[in-house]
This record gives sequence, structure tokens and C-alpha cells, in this order.
Amino acid sequence: MSLDFTALDFETANGFRGSPCSVGVVRVRAGEQVERAHWMMRPPRGFDRFDPRNVMIHGIRPEQVARAPRFAEVFDQLLEFVGEDPLVAHNAGFDLGVIESALEVSGRDVPALDYACSLVLARKGYDLPSYALPRAAEEAGHPVARHHDALADAEACAWIVIDIERRSRTDGTQRSLDALLADHGLQRRQLTPRAAGQGHLSRATRQARQLGPVFDATVELPHEARMPDLMHWPDEGPNPDPAPDADPSHPLFGHHVVFTGNLGMPRQQAKVRAAACGARPASRVGAATTLLVVGDGFRSEDLDRGADRPVGGAVLHRKTREALARRARGQRVELISEPEFLQMLDGNWPELSR
Repeated sequence: MSLDFTALDFETANGFRGSPCSVGVVRVRAGEQVERAHWMMRPPRGFDRFDPRNVMIHGIRPEQVARAPRFAEVFDQLLEFVGEDPLVAHNAGFDLGVIESALEVSGRDVPALDYACSLVLARKGYDLPSYALPRAAEEAGHPVARHHDALADAEACAWIVIDIERRSRTDGTQRSLDALLADHGLQRRQLTPRAAGQGHLSRATRQARQLGPVFDATVELPHEARMPDLMHWPDEGPNPDPAPDADPSHPLFGHHVVFTGNLGMPRQQAKVRAAACGARPASRVGAATTLLVVGDGFRSEDLDRGADRPVGGAVLHRKTREALARRARGQRVELISEPEFLQMLDGNWPELSR
């Protein structure tokens, strides 16, 4: 058996995950990247407003896709490229959620798609202060030259899986994706297939529809609806218990998570949503902490490559300093940014006030 799969990455126009504006895919055969494709697209109608915060991340502006096909047309080409391959994405729940929600609001059937997550695999195969795509790709020996370029990110995702497979060999024989996952206690997942208009809608799609025209580029909105102010966190508040029915395969499941700095949602809400995914929130960094979510614009790229320390404002956070000190002593603590945390949640970013 050989290592065969297709890596992919989406960029979105706004906080609704069903607003794809770019996708990159890379075909891997026998552990080698053999073919690539990239499409620009207009998001589904009614969900095609470009949020300036998303534009700042990936640099794609509405005029760049004004003549591009809608997502539904691109998706047919994407499916043809993928064929029978399993998909792999870094934080696959987000990218497969993009497909699911974009198909839902496009009135299209949702197909059965097998997939795996290179983020979850990287946490099993590497020991890093952050498992965000740039840091994991650097560990794989292939730094990302243009992070948030969909094709470059898909290539990086593929390199991570290829590298972990090579490191995991015991007899020099290449293994399949399924065998690689099994060796790390993982397995493929599948996007639940359903016909258009039948069954439940995803939580993200339900939330987006409740927001009315916020994501519709043809509707003029008051300024405050387009650009809501970020909310500053109040006091820590109580720490909810992990949800007993949480999905064990969720990337937050089992983590002992602490928050520091300001995010686009109240801290208590962040704790509640993390607990719903099976994480155990705490107020202070301690011996049990495995994940620190850092706000105030922190990026995983801000970690110095050699020193495991932030180069931006995040270094001022007491909790950040404590987490890095514990990591230096051998404790496995991962630092992630606000967008990384919010992408792990089954919802939309940024949180919009109505």
C-alpha cells in the first residue's frame, strides 16, 4: 500500500465558513506531490460579502473574484480532481465544514467525503509549541512561503503528512494513509451525505441564516453591522465541565485549555464553547494545562523559531510567559491564536452582533 491522498485548503470571504473564495488542492501518490490545482471563486449568493478582517488575512478582494464562477461550479471541478481520494486538511473540521455549509446554502447535495486532519496527526507525530500550519510545515522541512495562499497551504498540509509517514516507518516500507492514522490512534472520518433540502443543516449554516443579510454583498448595512467592535473579556467567571457527549475526535477534546488576552467573544463564552467540544477550561496555567489560547492579535508565527517565545505583544501576558516556561521544563503546552481557536469551533468568525 502507498501513501495516496489529496490535500486541500480553503480561504473564506467572511466569518461564515460557507463563503469560500479560494481553494487549493494537491494530489499525493506514493508519498510524492504529483499534481496541483487552484481555483478562485465567488462565494455562494447571499453569503458573498468580503469582511475586511478576512481580506487582511488572505489578501483576496471582491474585485479579484468578480468574474469568477460561483462555488457550486468550482465544486464540480474540485470533485473531479479529488476522485476517490481521501481528503486531508490542516484543521479538517473547518475545511470540510466549508464544503458542507457552502453546499447547503447553494442548494446542493452534500456528498460522502472521507477525510483526515493533519493538525490532529501533527499533534501525535511532533512535539511543538504550536501545531499551526506554518510551524508544523517548518518541522516537516517545508516552510510555508505564502501562508493563507490556499495552494501553498495545501502543499504544506501534504508535506506534513508525508514527513510524519516517513518518520513513522519501522521497516522502511511506506504505509497507506489509513495505516499511518491507525499507528497514531486515529482513523478517517466522513462528511455525512444528504440530499439538498433533506436532513438537518449544519450549526454554522443555521447561525448564518439567523444573522439575516449580514453576509449578503448586495445589501447595504449600517456600519456597526459590518464591522462590530471586538468585545473585551470580563472577569474569568466559572469553568464549565466538559460536555459528556462531546465528539472524542474533535481537536479540542481532552485539552485542558486556558485563555489569555482579548478575543472577539467574551471569555466566559469562549470557555462554554470549548467545554462543549470536550475541553476542560481553567483560569490559570498549571501542571494540567495542554492548550493556551492567546488573543490580542497573537499569531503562531510570532514564536521565535529557536527560543519558543513570542516576538509580539503576547510576550507581555503572564499566562503566556508561564506556559512557555513550563514548556521549557518539558510540559507539553500548545499555544494557538484566536483564529485557530475559532476555526476549531463549529461556528462562524468573527462573532457578529445583530
